[in-house]
Amino acid sequence: MSAKIFIDGQAGTTGLGIAQRLAALSHISLVTLGEAHRKSPEARAEAMARADLTVLCLPDDAAREAVALAPQGTRILDASTAHRTTPGWVYGFPELVSGQAEAIAVAPAVSNPGCYATGAIALLRPLTALGLLTPEQQLTINAISGYTGGGKAMIADHEAHAGPAFELYALALEHKHIPEIMEYSGLARRPVFSPSVGHFPQGMLVCIPLFLDQLPGTPNAGRLAEAYADYYAGADNIIVQPGLFTANLQPEVARDTDTLEIFVGGNQSYGHAILVARFDNLGKGASGAAVQNINLMLGGA
Repeated sequence: MSAKIFIDGQAGTTGLGIAQRLAALSHISLVTLGEAHRKSPEARAEAMARADLTVLCLPDDAAREAVALAPQGTRILDASTAHRTTPGWVYGFPELVSGQAEAIAVAPAVSNPGCYATGAIALLRPLTALGLLTPEQQLTINAISGYTGGGKAMIADHEAHAGPAFELYALALEHKHIPEIMEYSGLARRPVFSPSVGHFPQGMLVCIPLFLDQLPGTPNAGRLAEAYADYYAGADNIIVQPGLFTANLQPEVARDTDTLEIFVGGNQSYGHAILVARFDNLGKGASGAAVQNINLMLGGA
């Protein structure tokens, strides 16, 4: 018997990506609403009641409203920012710590990670967990995303008018992913986060530069690469490139994949290192991660 999934907000970029991925899975069927009923609270609540799992692909306020109208016992995966640091919600990053995948599998409410946060947390959590980075460390996080991460208006602008080649944004330093980055990376000090968008559809690079002499024990860059290899050993969706990486990195290489790659670059003469996560902002950064969590919540791998 197939499991029934209701995607509330299926018309958005993330919702469409999830639906397309689920369509390839024979053990899953979708509960759908006609155009006239997609915004009806009664119709949506009835769809939630019929589904084994509801996926929210909505703006934050609408996601909170959807949770409030959900019938008792509804299991929810929320792809918005609304519940990522809310007590009682399990964070949907299966590789975060030992036992996280198991917690997701039985949770009634799971929050799907943000795209930038996925890269930053994948890079930072192993180092704080292993004592190679202190929670009070001064950090900068630099990232670039494909324009599909900016929603329908940005996608339309880039596809119709070629868009800007590169665009730096969030210069007020209040990006909505910072709270979850701090929460799940184990940071006590707020990092400086500088996101940007390039004129390419999909792909993402998240980069964190480090002064090695500021880290506990002054590890070399090779030790950081080894730490990632050990921490993510056996993880199907995270690939750690061995040793120190010196080649160029292009975000578009990650397009249409659901994995995340980790690279460590460094120069011991200067005591510098750079940590890089590369992935698809619509894959492991959104829809791919959601399907990974859906499979866990339905008892799959």
